[in-house]
Amino acid sequence: MIAFVQGKLVEALPTMVVVDVHGVGYELLIPLSSFDRLPAAGNEVKLLTHLAIREDAHTLYGFITPQERDLFRMLVHTVSGIGPKIALNVLSGISINAFRAAVGAGDIKALSQISGVGKKTAERIVVELKDKLGGFGSGTIPTTGGSSVLSDTDQRQIDAIAALAALGFKQNEAFDAVRASLAILGPQAGVEALVRASLKKGA
Repeated sequence: MIAFVQGKLVEALPTMVVVDVHGVGYELLIPLSSFDRLPAAGNEVKLLTHLAIREDAHTLYGFITPQERDLFRMLVHTVSGIGPKIALNVLSGISINAFRAAVGAGDIKALSQISGVGKKTAERIVVELKDKLGGFGSGTIPTTGGSSVLSDTDQRQIDAIAALAALGFKQNEAFDAVRASLAILGPQAGVEALVRASLKKGA
């Protein structure tokens, strides 16, 4: 088992990074929630990892925080029909706190807005995780009243990206559009304002 990868960040894309560890380049797939917290290329980075082994591929997934990796593993190992790709979409499409709240409230509509998660999958997530998220959140994922895993700006950005993905944007296009809108509107811009500005850019 590879617990983490630590080395020089060579390349960073919204969904993938390459880390140079003593001359060996490791390619890791990452969620947007981790991407936005990466250092600049050339700096040292440490990513917690999950290794998925199939007959045709060995794939490394990377995460900045233990909470991200814990939720990724819970989705993959607990919810039937969810593989690593959809688990990454969940982390990219909604903040951990918002996900926890949606599952607790049985908010199928909010969960089904995530790219790759339809109504049936959202229903399975609620049924299979509702009783487990209490222990999962204790001491690792703060409640709404506590400090967030992501900053308010990060959460609004991720929620705006999820909304654009639900409207048919590709993930990378949604990310670029929201980042551009955020640069124009400022860090206090709300999700609705970010989505509207991004839609105007894409029109």
